[in-house]
Amino acid sequence: MATALLDPPTRDSPSTTLKLSQCAPTFIKSQTSSFQLPYPLSLFSNSESLEKWSATENLFLATLRSGDNDSAYALLESLTDRFGLENERIAALRGLWAEATAKTPQELVDVLKNYEEILKEDPSNFAIRKRRCALLRSMGQTEQALNALTNFVDTSPTDAEGWSELGSLYEELGMYEQAVFCLEEVLLLMPNAWNMQAKIGEVLYVSANQKQAEETARLLSESMRRFCRSIELCDDYLRGYFGLKISTTRLLEVLPSTNGGKKGQQMMDGELSLPKVESVRKLDQVATAKLAEIVRRVGAGEKGWDGYNEAEIAAAKELLAKKTQKIER
Repeated sequence: MATALLDPPTRDSPSTTLKLSQCAPTFIKSQTSSFQLPYPLSLFSNSESLEKWSATENLFLATLRSGDNDSAYALLESLTDRFGLENERIAALRGLWAEATAKTPQELVDVLKNYEEILKEDPSNFAIRKRRCALLRSMGQTEQALNALTNFVDTSPTDAEGWSELGSLYEELGMYEQAVFCLEEVLLLMPNAWNMQAKIGEVLYVSANQKQAEETARLLSESMRRFCRSIELCDDYLRGYFGLKISTTRLLEVLPSTNGGKKGQQMMDGELSLPKVESVRKLDQVATAKLAEIVRRVGAGEKGWDGYNEAEIAAAKELLAKKTQKIER
C-alpha cells in the first residue's frame, strides 16, 4: 500500500491532493469483494488492518477536497459498513460529507441542527462538538463559534487541536494576546511542535506592528526567538526561516531607536532584555543564506528537498528578491 495513503491529506497541496484522489477508483475496486460480512461480523474478516482503514479515511478526505463526491461517498459507505453509524468518528465524517456537499445555506443550517440533536443525546461526543465549532466558524457565526470553542477547551483541556483552533479564531479577531495564550497551551501538550513555535512568532510579529516603539521591539524580539526555536526543532523548516528573516529585518529597523542605553537591562520584570544589533544581524544573515539554499535546491529538484509548499517557496523567492534589490540600490 502506498505510503502517501497513510498520511493525512489535510495539509497537502492541491496538486498532491488531486493525485491522491485519482487513486480512489483503483483503491475502491481493490477493496471490494463479492461477499462482505456485516458489522460486527466484519471484525473477523482476514482483510482487517489498521493501514487499510487509515488509507480509506485519508482517501475519503482527499476525494472530498478534490470534488470527487462519488468516490468520497463510496469510501464513506465502506467506513460506515465497517464501524457502524454509532461510531463517533464515522458520525463526524458523515457530517463533514454533508457540509462539503451542501448547496445552499439552509442545508448547512440543517447540518448544524443535526449536530445539535446528536449532542443533546450525547454531549460527550467530542468529534461532533469539533465539527459544530468548525461549521459555526465557516458560516460566519463568530461569536457562537468562540463560545463553542471556549466551552470545548474548558471540558477537554488536553485537546491540542481545540486550543489551536481557538487561537486561530482569536488571531482572526485581532485578539493577539489571547491567541498566544491558546497556542502556548498547545505547546504544553506538544512541546516539540515546531510549527506552533513559528505560529506564535507570526502572531507576535503581527501584533508588534500595532504597538509603540519599545513594545514593538519587545514583541519582535520574542517573535524572533520563537522562530529560532522552530528551526532549532526542525532544521529545514521554511516557514521558520521566513519568519526569522522578516522579524530580524524589522528588528534592525527598530532597535537603533529603542536599544540605546538599555543594553543588558530587562524590559520588564521576568522578561529578557532586547537583543544586540550585531546578534540580530547575524541571525538575519543565517536566515537569508538558508532561505536561498532551500529555494535553490527545491528549484533544482534535488532529492530529499521535495514536499515544500509552492506558495511558501514563491514567497521566499520574493522576499530574497526584495533583499537583493535593496543591496543593489
